Amino acid sequence: MIRFCGLAIALTLVVPQDVDRAAHHEFVIDNFRTESGVVLPKARIVYGTYGHLDAARDNAVLLPSHYMATHHGYEWLIGSDRALDESKLFLVATELFGNGHSSSPSNTPEPFHGPRFPVTTIRDNVDAVHRLLTEDLKITHVRAVIGFSMGAQQAFQWAVSHPDFADRIVATAGTAKTWPHGVVRLEGQIAALTADPAFNGGDYASPPRKGIEAYGMVWLGWLYSQEWWRRELWKTAAPDRTLDQEIENRRRTFFANNDANDLILQARTWQRHDVGATPGFNGDLERALRSMKAPLLYMPSETDLYFPIGDARFEAQFIPRVSLVPIPSLWGHPAGAGGNAADRAFLNEKIGRFLAERQPSAR
Repeated sequence: MIRFCGLAIALTLVVPQDVDRAAHHEFVIDNFRTESGVVLPKARIVYGTYGHLDAARDNAVLLPSHYMATHHGYEWLIGSDRALDESKLFLVATELFGNGHSSSPSNTPEPFHGPRFPVTTIRDNVDAVHRLLTEDLKITHVRAVIGFSMGAQQAFQWAVSHPDFADRIVATAGTAKTWPHGVVRLEGQIAALTADPAFNGGDYASPPRKGIEAYGMVWLGWLYSQEWWRRELWKTAAPDRTLDQEIENRRRTFFANNDANDLILQARTWQRHDVGATPGFNGDLERALRSMKAPLLYMPSETDLYFPIGDARFEAQFIPRVSLVPIPSLWGHPAGAGGNAADRAFLNEKIGRFLAERQPSAR
């Protein structure tokens, strides 16, 4: 089944979907132990690759996926005229647990099917991908880890869990910890979905459509900035569409093909993110941030309601080799994934320049 998340729909204008540019792969880990202690008999990581790994195996860049996304989620950065030239680099784009392709509530057999699937953390995902890179692809070092949103969460976790693995880290529209306001927002979305009687505690006979629509409407209210709505910037894509038509269109399309338990699983993963909880740091976020060695390009969106710029500024003061470069955009959260032409150009220019510096990381 092809699955599209709400944010993916929001970005369809900037990510061409007619040509499949990636080679598709799957990596399976037997008896994968999650942070919760639950052991998955088979943990699957779906991923795509662009370009070719060179003989020295040192031209790889990791692109970890964002919420409910596939490995196509970074094609706005890929191309000979963009930050990541696949004729020179080997790009590995991985998919988070819970997106419906990698191991998820919807595709895992009992005893872990549906609501019985364990809550996986960002560290679980980083651990699985580390094994994919080192065991399957025989890659022991990458030029960069670049992530948007939940991909940025993973990028921060890589910088703490494996501080010598990447030359550079890029995080757009995402933070090193999900702060309380973000936890509450996600809890509101989950409450909207699970209020549908058809949800039935996650053991539904058919998709809880009303709950999924409600989930998407709460998501939409936070996706863009208030100014984006005031200026009616949805008309960038649909000039003749009224507000009522825009709302109804999003109600029908946001998460329409996603599984409800998958949506909740990744929301729980998002909620629990905190690099300070990494083993060895005992919940000390500041110490975890100070442990990062690689140069880090931190690019919050100035109008992001999911990951407010104030949270990014607070975290950045503790990161030793950080460059804090806000994205000047009215497009809220999608600005971090090149949600329009201006943001896309800004991100490609700043990320491309940052990667080109190629100064060695502090080891």
